[in-house]
Amino acid sequence: MRACFMGLGYIGLPTSIIAAKNGIDIAGVDINPKVVELTNQGKLHIIEPGMEEMLQEVIAAGKFKAYTTPQESDAYFMVVPTPFKGDHEPDVSYVEAATRAVLPLLKEGDLYVIESTSPIGTTEMMANIIFAERPELKDKIYIAYCPERVLPGNVIYELVHNDRVIGGLTPESTDKAISFYSQFVKGELHKTNSRTAEMCKLTENSSRDVQIAFANELSLICDKAGINVWELISLANKHPRVNILQPGCGVGGHCIAVDPYFITADYPAESKIIAAAREINNYKSLWCAEKVKSAMLEFELKNGRKPVVAMMGLAFKPNIDDLRESPAKNIVGKVIHMCNNSDILIVEPNVEEHKQYKLTGYREAYDNADIIVMLTAHDQFKELPWDDSKIILDFCGIYRR
Repeated sequence: MRACFMGLGYIGLPTSIIAAKNGIDIAGVDINPKVVELTNQGKLHIIEPGMEEMLQEVIAAGKFKAYTTPQESDAYFMVVPTPFKGDHEPDVSYVEAATRAVLPLLKEGDLYVIESTSPIGTTEMMANIIFAERPELKDKIYIAYCPERVLPGNVIYELVHNDRVIGGLTPESTDKAISFYSQFVKGELHKTNSRTAEMCKLTENSSRDVQIAFANELSLICDKAGINVWELISLANKHPRVNILQPGCGVGGHCIAVDPYFITADYPAESKIIAAAREINNYKSLWCAEKVKSAMLEFELKNGRKPVVAMMGLAFKPNIDDLRESPAKNIVGKVIHMCNNSDILIVEPNVEEHKQYKLTGYREAYDNADIIVMLTAHDQFKELPWDDSKIILDFCGIYRR
């Protein structure tokens, strides 16, 4: 069997490598020639522990090769971004473009699967496009939706061991997709239909967003009430049926910060809690930026000079290089905009360089700054001691103060 993965990003590349590792011939496709070039050289363009060695292994074994155009295969997987446009309206144009790219290659008996997080009905929409262009394939190919649910930094384990939800347009399509995934997934493969599978992915991330919003709202209340929110949550979680998450400076990434909008856009009247959670988590970033601005003004009034400020972290979560929808990056941008001509040091130890910002080493920034702003709980930052001579704004619980 040969499989073609459309998209070699944070999910498409690891999934295709894992599949190749399990004996499937893989054609990985990306429209970025640089990504294709690096991948074929055995170099990973993302951070994922252990994945680069596995990439080199499957390339050497002849089981994986990257291309800029789709290759004829037996199974096709759409693993491309699904951002939103305008007023948080879902954009499935990348999924459609990838689908149209493989259209000429589809043949009877092929499997077509969307893994990209998508609004409800996307799989049916793409099926209609396929059959409008290739009517002879009606009832002759298998179409399904199977979202991923992996944690960056632990992808190798979770792609294999996590359960998967697989929803076909027909029961036969579901079975065909399960047959493919069972070659490398050891977790349970749960059968459903495509709409339920699409909604399941959105539900999982919206649920997380709501839970984080509760923690972030608590942090706002505790700040005003003079309560240590970290201690409060730790004590509340002693209750046998309470499990409050940890607050942060917002919510980022291409899942939790985006997927709830796929529900609220189509069902605005019904998704009140989901919409409110998005507002709370977006507001938290603005609140953090205002806190930094206030600390800078107070320092200047007290000391007669502008402070040196270290903004610690750009990634949306600890120990990765992913900056997509990052609240930390958003806060850095807001602080720079609000506080012109200030000496702001920007730190992101998991990124070698940034197109917009000059990056500073985390120890250098910590030593030289008057104000330390902890935005992302990278392991490196946990090595830095609490220093009473500095103003430390800890938005991600490095010190739990």
